Amino acid sequence: MEELLSHCPRWVLPGRGRPALCAVSGGLDSMCLLDLLDRWCRERDGRVVAAHFNHRLRGAEADRDETFVRDWCAAHDIAFVSSSGDVRGLMEREGLSLEEAARKLRYDFLRQEAEKLGQHIKIYTAHHADDNAETILFNLIRGTGVAGLTGMAYQQNGICRPLLDVTREELAAYAAARHIPHVEDTTNADPGAAARNFLRLEVMPRLRQINPRAVEHINDAGRRLRVADQSLEEEAARRTAHVEVQEGRVTLSRQALAEATDAVRPRMLLRLFDLLGVGRRDITAAHLQDILHLTRDTLWGRESRVDLPQGVTARYCREWLILETRPQLLTEVQLLQECPVAWGDYRITLLDHREGEGLALRPWRQGERMGLTVGPAAPGDRLVLPETHGGGRSIKRLCMDRRISLSERDRLPAVYAGGCLAAVWRLGVDMAFAAPEGEPCRFIQITEAAKERDLI
Repeated sequence: MEELLSHCPRWVLPGRGRPALCAVSGGLDSMCLLDLLDRWCRERDGRVVAAHFNHRLRGAEADRDETFVRDWCAAHDIAFVSSSGDVRGLMEREGLSLEEAARKLRYDFLRQEAEKLGQHIKIYTAHHADDNAETILFNLIRGTGVAGLTGMAYQQNGICRPLLDVTREELAAYAAARHIPHVEDTTNADPGAAARNFLRLEVMPRLRQINPRAVEHINDAGRRLRVADQSLEEEAARRTAHVEVQEGRVTLSRQALAEATDAVRPRMLLRLFDLLGVGRRDITAAHLQDILHLTRDTLWGRESRVDLPQGVTARYCREWLILETRPQLLTEVQLLQECPVAWGDYRITLLDHREGEGLALRPWRQGERMGLTVGPAAPGDRLVLPETHGGGRSIKRLCMDRRISLSERDRLPAVYAGGCLAAVWRLGVDMAFAAPEGEPCRFIQITEAAKERDLI
C-alpha cells in the first residue's frame, strides 16, 4: 500500500479518524483504490464508504456490477451506498453528450453522499497515470490551451485522485498480489465505442513501442505545464485585482490589457467572467479573441460591442472594456443643430443660444472641428470643475459626492466634443469647454421626459 501511495501528497489522503467516500464502479482501478483506502482508514481509526452509481446504460451488465460491489463491501465490512439515474433523459433535456450526462449525474450523486457524511469529506476517484496521459493527449487532439495540457490535479473541486502517479500495470500487479477481483465493462474493449477507447487501445500501445516510459514523460510534461499555468493565472489575478465591479458589470482599462503579455491577456478576460459571476463555461478562445479585437480595432470616440455566451455583452468605448449581463441600452448619438434627440429619460437639443435648462459650451475656436455627441459617461472619465480647484475628478467620485447612485450615473447624459468629455448633466461643464455667463455658446438643452409630458 505504502509503495502505491508513496508519491501522493499526504494532504490528499484521509486524515486520522475521518471518513472518505470512494467512487467504485467495480472495475480493476476502483476496486484497488477501495482496498487501499479501506486499509489506510482502518489504520487511522477512520472508515471508507463505497459509492456506486448505476447509469442504467448496459442492462443486465450494469446491474451485475452494482451487485458485485455491494456483495464485496458486505463481505469486507465496508459501508455501501448506491443510486441510479436517467442518463439519456438528461442528455436530451440539456443537450449534453451521453458521457457528459453520465458524468453529471454521477458526480451529483457523489457530492450528495459526501454532504451526508459531514463537512469537508473528500471524494476519491481511481484516475491513474495512464488516464492522466490519455486526458492530456485527448485535450491536445481536440484543441486546448495550456490549462488543458496540465492534466488532472491530485485534488480539484472536492475530488481527490491519489493514484495519478500509479500506472495501470502497477494496479493490475497490486490486484493480483492482494487477490482483488473486479468486473469488466465489455464496452471498454471496443475501440470503436468511444474516442477514449481508441486512444487507450490503439494509440497508447504504439506510443509505448516508441518509448516504454511514454506515460511517465507525458505526465511529467503536464506537471511542468501546471507550474507555468499557475504562474500565468497569478499574474492575471494581480493585473485584474483593482477592476471596477458592480452588479451585472465589470470594467477594465485598455491600458491594463496593453501592459500585459499576450499569454496573460486572455486569462485576464476569463477572470472578468469570474468577477461578473457567470464563470468561464462555454467561453472559447474565439470569444476571447473577439473581445481583444474590440480593444484593438475600435476607433477613438466610437463604441463597439460583441454578444457572448451566458447573456454577456462585451462593450468597448474610450479605452475601457465593459462586460455586462445587463447591456447598456443607451448608446452614443450625434447632436445636430436644432434636431432634438430622445436619449434615455431626456430630450436633448443642440442650440446656438441659452434656452431653458442645459449645459453651455464655449463656441469652437478657429481651426477646431469637433462633432458633439451624447452618450453614457465612459468609466474613468474625468471633469475639471471650479470646485475641483484645477484638478480633475472622476465621474464616479463626483457622483458619490452628490449622492448619485451607480444606476443613476449610467443614465446621465454625457456630452463629448471631438471624443473628449466636455460635460455631464447634473455635474457640470469641464472648464476647458465652459462658456462664461452672458457670452455666446453652444447650448445643450436638456429636458427630462417627465417634465416635458407635464407641459403638454
